[in-house]
Formats: sequence, C-alpha cells, structure tokens
Amino acid sequence: MTDTSPSFDAAVCIGRFQPPHRGHLALVQQALAVAPWAVVVLGSAFQARTPKNPFSWPERAEMIRGALPESDRARLLFVPVRDVYDEPRWARSVRDGVAAVLQAQGVEARSVALVGHFKDPTSEYLHAFPQWRLQRLARVDAPDGTAVRDALFGATGDIAAALMPLAAALPDSTRAFLQAWSLRPECATMALEWRMLRDYHAAWSVAPYPPVFVTVDAVVTCARHVLLIERGQSPGKGLLAVPGGFIEQRETVMQSTLRELEEETALAVAPEALHQAWRRTTVFDHPDRSQRGRMITHASWFEFADGPLPAARAGDDAASLRWWPIEQLPALEDRFHDDHFHILDHFLAFMP
Repeated sequence: MTDTSPSFDAAVCIGRFQPPHRGHLALVQQALAVAPWAVVVLGSAFQARTPKNPFSWPERAEMIRGALPESDRARLLFVPVRDVYDEPRWARSVRDGVAAVLQAQGVEARSVALVGHFKDPTSEYLHAFPQWRLQRLARVDAPDGTAVRDALFGATGDIAAALMPLAAALPDSTRAFLQAWSLRPECATMALEWRMLRDYHAAWSVAPYPPVFVTVDAVVTCARHVLLIERGQSPGKGLLAVPGGFIEQRETVMQSTLRELEEETALAVAPEALHQAWRRTTVFDHPDRSQRGRMITHASWFEFADGPLPAARAGDDAASLRWWPIEQLPALEDRFHDDHFHILDHFLAFMP
C-alpha cells in the first residue's frame, strides 16, 4: 500500500521525461503529496538532441512546471544528470545532486522518499538508492513517451492533429509546448533522424534473432589533442565522433580499427607507429549506447605524447575532422554522437 502521509522531508522522482506525460505527472504529484519538496531528476541531461532524447533538460523542466498548479511549482526542484553508463557512478551523481539542491533550500533531508514505478527492466535503477524509501506507484495506463515522439516526428501534416489521439496522455500545456516546438528547426532535424532509424530497424526486423552489431572506434591523441570527425550521415549527422565503423567478417579488431582510421581520416602515421602508440582497447557494451540497436564497440586508444600533430583529412562518411585540445572537450558534451563523449572520458579522464 502506498503511504500518502506527508512524512518525508523531500521526495524524488527520476526519469527522462521525453516528454512529460500523465504517467510522469502522477509521479510528481505523488512526490508533492508526501513531502514539502519534490526533486525531479532529469536524466540524459547534457547530451546532443536525438529522436530518443529530443528535449533539453530546461525544456523538460518547463513542461513539468507548466503542467502543475502555480502553488506546487514553488515546491519543485530539478536536478539534471548526465548518462555515464556506470550505474554506481550515476547513482552517486543523483544522490549528490539531490543533496545539493535541498541544501541550497536549507532543507535537512533526514527522510527522503523515492517515487517510481517498475515499467520494465530499465526501471531497475530504482533499487540503486537503498537509503531512500521507495514509494511504488501503479503505472498509468496511457501512451508513453515513445508514442508521443513517434507521433511528433512521424507527422506529415498538422502537428496538432497528429497529437490529438494522445490527448488523454498529455497535459494541455505539454501539447501546446510540443506544437510550438515543432516549428523549430530542431524538430525537422530530429524527424529526419527518426525516419532514418525507423527504416534501419525495419530493415533488420526480418532477422531470425534481434541483431547484435560489432563496431570499432579509434581514440587518437597527440600532444594533448584528440582527433575527432564530424559525422556526415545520419544518425548523428553534424555531431562529433571518434573515427570508427563496423568490423568486417575477416578482420581482427585491430585490423578493422586501422582500416576505419585510414578510411575516415587518412592519418599520416605508419601502421607500425600506430601499433607502437597503442595503449589499450576497451569494450563498450551498454544496451542503450546506440539508437540503432544492440551495438557493441571496441575502442582502442593510440597515444602520441609529443611532436607535431599528424596530417589528416576527412574521408568516407566524415564531413570534416579536426584535432581538438583535450581541455576543450568538457564544453562540447552536447555535440557528441552516442556515447563517444564518455568513451573519450574513459581514456582521457577529463571529467570530475
């Protein structure tokens, strides 16, 4: 049975809210019912816009506020949290963020409720906070965020008409926000990506088993710079990425890595020198790291400590390339494709 007495100092809701719908709103309203302060943790907060995460965290906060009475908005706090594909590290950032915003309000949070529901295996993160008291809510039987995004990006005409069948799932203020947002260039860009991914998934839907793709990526550093490409094709067109691609049938991981590096960058470094510069290879296999599907990559780090930056030129599906100072990478987080920002941080450790 759900305890609805206001017996907590604060209550926490965690989600992506892409976009907020009535199921999300039920969680926030429950948090406001059991505590004087409701802290909404907004996941996937600092990454590039994608069809799965099209709205920035301030936009999502605006939609949540707009769906609540004015009297409740003053009791609402927001914590943006990045995806790090490392649950213990992610959970620490959630706890630290919640503690910081409550402390800023002068709240001594001795008792905290965590309000949530178990939708599917992706909800298991709710078990990562044993110090908070879990308040389980039944799931609202209504279309979810995926259905809303599909309607928004799949619309071929009037957005208002496309969203009308989802009226029961969306607060009026959220529908108004989405209709206004649909006029922005970001929506058109996301719609193109959405169609590409829809067709990509459809092409593999006839496989006898869900496909698992294997790729390689190359992190090349020299004199505190890293070689990055700008993607020329969807998904992630225009975003920064490390050079890489799909492994071929008769290649080893290293052979594939060197081939992709040559095709995408024409890096003026002999293979022997690259072998000598190799430091290590790490597998990145989080199930949600790519919107194309189950994508397991082997990222290899090649380090040239000193000397001039080797010549390189964009090729294959790279629109451009550049040697970026590593110190500039933290400010570029929302310009990276998939989890490539986190791949770089894994090897180069530039984030706290």
